[in-house]
Amino acid sequence: MPTIDLKKSLSVYKSLRVFSGSSNRPLAEKIAAELGVELAPITLEQFANGEIYARYDATIRGADVFFIQSVSGRVNDMLMELLIATDAAKRASARSITAVITHYGYARQDRKAGPREPITARLVANLLECAGVDRIITLDLHQGQIQGFFDIPVNHLSALPLFADYYNDMNFDTDNLVVVSPDVGRAKAAKKLSDMLGCSIAIAHKGRPRHNAAEVMGIIGDIEGKTCVINDDMIDTAGTLCASVRELKKMGAGDIYVCATHGIFSGPAIERLNDAPIVECVVTDAIPVQTGGKIKTISVAGEFAGAIAAVYNEESVSLLVGGDFAM
Repeated sequence: MPTIDLKKSLSVYKSLRVFSGSSNRPLAEKIAAELGVELAPITLEQFANGEIYARYDATIRGADVFFIQSVSGRVNDMLMELLIATDAAKRASARSITAVITHYGYARQDRKAGPREPITARLVANLLECAGVDRIITLDLHQGQIQGFFDIPVNHLSALPLFADYYNDMNFDTDNLVVVSPDVGRAKAAKKLSDMLGCSIAIAHKGRPRHNAAEVMGIIGDIEGKTCVINDDMIDTAGTLCASVRELKKMGAGDIYVCATHGIFSGPAIERLNDAPIVECVVTDAIPVQTGGKIKTISVAGEFAGAIAAVYNEESVSLLVGGDFAM
């Protein structure tokens, strides 16, 4: 009888399957196009009482499943959809399940800022692991240390290089340009962006009397007459941001540009931004956004596609050399 090379025969059946949740199919289609594949078919529905149903419409046995979902908009529904789709993939014998979370919901609650408060960023991490997720690919977590809430690998991407390319293409006078951190917690990211742009940095010191509200107390750094780029990880209602922009203007700032990874844009956010004294607000398509007026988007599809390809190729090498199937 001929000898069967078990490792080689197993590698033949290895396959990539990319699926999209309900929250951001346009981005998922861009990512699939970057990878040179089509989105695999999946049925996602809701029963009359709001319960979520998920079923993969093609075999995923032995496949590496990448499920793309933004936990935004109807946050709780999108989170449950991700968990249920993960459970379905696990029970369908997928070889690995990677949650590609373009926006990680509940990330703002990453610590106990006061007594009797939850840490929901950790709770979501526990839920994802219990559901059967093997790896996370995500973008600009509210705090980088959220990665430590997971006992599985986390690929943490950043939109800063995309913003740097965007503003470098504008050919600003770097001597008259300053990146402004909206608060002390964002200072490290602002420093990285300022290094990419070759300009100075300033830090806004502010207090937060309640959720979705803040008051600028002062500025560390020189903004007098300079073009300012304010960078943040997310914009929710934009009330805090627009108040900060007006304070910067009172303090002598020149043109003000705003960029953020996640444009959540709750309530009157878009109207506030269009009425604010800014040149434009640039966000990524990690969350579906209605553009127009001062709102513009740049795509993170290439970054996510690159991360998916890297993970898939890494798993391929592991399989070919033995990996999970080592005898």
